[in-house]
Amino acid sequence: MYWPWKKNPWFETVREAQRRAEKRLPRSVYAALVAGSERGTTPRDNTDAFAELEFAPHVAGHQSPRDLATSVLGIPISLPVLISPTGVQAVHPDGELAVARAAAARGTIMGLSSFASKPVEDVAAANENTFYQLYWTGSKADMVQRMDRARAAGAKALIATLDWSFSIGRDWGSPEIPEKMDVKSMIRLAPEVAVRPHWLLDWAKAGIPDLTAPNLQPPGGAAPTFFGAYYEWMQTPPPSWEDVEWLRKEWGGKFMLKGVTRVDDAKRAVDAGADAISVSNHGGNNLDTTPASIRCLPPIADAVGDQLEVLMDGGIRRGGDVAKALALGARAVMIGRAYLWGLAANGQTGVENVLDLLRMGLDSAVLGLGHASIHELGRADLWIPKGFERPLGAEQEAPTRTKVRRA
Repeated sequence: MYWPWKKNPWFETVREAQRRAEKRLPRSVYAALVAGSERGTTPRDNTDAFAELEFAPHVAGHQSPRDLATSVLGIPISLPVLISPTGVQAVHPDGELAVARAAAARGTIMGLSSFASKPVEDVAAANENTFYQLYWTGSKADMVQRMDRARAAGAKALIATLDWSFSIGRDWGSPEIPEKMDVKSMIRLAPEVAVRPHWLLDWAKAGIPDLTAPNLQPPGGAAPTFFGAYYEWMQTPPPSWEDVEWLRKEWGGKFMLKGVTRVDDAKRAVDAGADAISVSNHGGNNLDTTPASIRCLPPIADAVGDQLEVLMDGGIRRGGDVAKALALGARAVMIGRAYLWGLAANGQTGVENVLDLLRMGLDSAVLGLGHASIHELGRADLWIPKGFERPLGAEQEAPTRTKVRRA
């Protein structure tokens, strides 16, 4: 029965999912979803850059039906949108399990973070096409144990994320993630939680589980908290390109390197044996004023797109953004904040809602551009302003210096 005074659980845009997430979540939890490092220039550019690209639609000759399916690392998917791995998901007690089920229901791949709040065994059982993401943290023996565990659970590929350099210098303050959802945390968060009773009720029904990182749990030991895992990462010497090659060999299966923004790094990824890369700036949580991912994509796709699969993540909010990324050389995109807002707004159904919105928007773009398949998208479908691309790390002709005549 329809009750006109009850809000429709369906939302029509990702922006509406974000608005509902902001209304439902405690302030500090919501801040963890929108935060970027320092002044937040990169997260803004990630989204704003898409608006600088303009479509060149046709007036007639449109195609029906349209094919939105593709494959990533040999896995067939119904649309070119993957779930990007994100850390401890305090936005909903079902966390990554709800996301994995939603991705499976919509026929796409689930990316699971090392810092996830749910075990890889449970997530892989919920979505057979799960990719496991590994940070360079701990000893090599620790990493081998984690890869062995993910492989045994059925993970289809490894995503190596090496670009993280978390900054505490944030203009709005660093987001706060509780170590445990216990009484002490509830009391401390009481002023925020009091005005977000639905969020508290969801966690109370789930028995208020701890927010730990179970995929970093050592054999016979306890799972670390998020900040315990973060401390381990801080104490681990950064990896070299030889370490990247070691990771690829130790995994032995399909291997993606996430966080590439430079052409020279993309070429090094090819040399290291990567099967795929994701052009990414870590959602703006890494080094602020790094260009938007979509600006870095075309030069990288031109340089290595015939040697490995090129994906992109950062700033995807609508299906048109997906179409633009594909037109500039991406095989598929990965989403993070968008699905987390959907999860916060309406659990698994909210994540499915976000994926449906992206599918519909992508289909609309393919229709308007006169194509029958996403594989026909190309640069001729866009007006690209001069100076839009950022060919970081590409070989460039040295600038001509103009001599200044002194009086």
